[in-house]
Amino acid sequence: MQTGPKRFIHSLIPVALIITACLLYRFVFMQGKGYDRSFAQSVQETDETHFTCTYAGITHDVIVDLPEEAKNAPLIVMLHGYGNSGESFRLETGFEKQANPAGYAVAYVTGSANPEDPTSAVGWNSGLGDSETDDVAFLKTLVKYLQDRYSLRRDVTFAVGFSNGAFMAHRLAVEASDTFPAVVCVAGMMPESIWEEKDMIKPVSVFQVTGEKDDLVPKNADGSAKYAKAPAIEDVIAFYVETDGLTLTGEEATGKKGTLTKYGGSGTKCVWDLSIKDGRHSWPDEGITGIDINALIIAFLDTQK
Repeated sequence: MQTGPKRFIHSLIPVALIITACLLYRFVFMQGKGYDRSFAQSVQETDETHFTCTYAGITHDVIVDLPEEAKNAPLIVMLHGYGNSGESFRLETGFEKQANPAGYAVAYVTGSANPEDPTSAVGWNSGLGDSETDDVAFLKTLVKYLQDRYSLRRDVTFAVGFSNGAFMAHRLAVEASDTFPAVVCVAGMMPESIWEEKDMIKPVSVFQVTGEKDDLVPKNADGSAKYAKAPAIEDVIAFYVETDGLTLTGEEATGKKGTLTKYGGSGTKCVWDLSIKDGRHSWPDEGITGIDINALIIAFLDTQK
């Protein structure tokens, strides 16, 4: 019978093995979810809905609005326009006010300053310029963290972007459809560099919203695509439709100034294309257009659940 120090050391072995196993499980578990402990540990709570997190040395603000029943709720990631923030986008759109009652969790995320812009304006690396900021990897990591933290659905996550955020949503459609199987692009073009790698795309559902007089989105309809490096938005829509193997299913008037064209197929993949007469580079104003854009976006996303 062992006594003294030897017995004490032997008694510690099972404890050490358990601790090692737990640490190993935690490492594998968190890595499997697409983020490591450094990301989770970077999260700093501001209040019940606000927190900051750090990825690749860049700190981002995040606002999360949860539905009454968060477990297994699909997540919508909101991407603001250039020079704005997640908080300003939330104030401008009030999207969560309709999305939460419909059963969606909503995360407004703030991008980072562009090192090439002397104004230090905040935005997304959508593929324009030479920025090396990996916003695709960051957003995929954030999504997996939020899914784990709030027990959200892992197979259904969406991105909704405006302007530069919509450029980013097009990039996610091409490069990250495994995480974002559907995206909404309001006043967004597809950057030339992303168009050049479009052959890597997998089927993805897309809702494009374009103002007829939006001078930042190249169009065949007004001839602006002739002078732009980025592709005409009509060609982008046609590409998505072809990639998904879809056909025209209908065209309908929406609000006072909108025409909504829908493409569908045998599965859930679809493409919606909303053109707004006299619309400019802005989030559609219901008072002017007669279009409740938040409700329309939710109706599109409902087809993907």
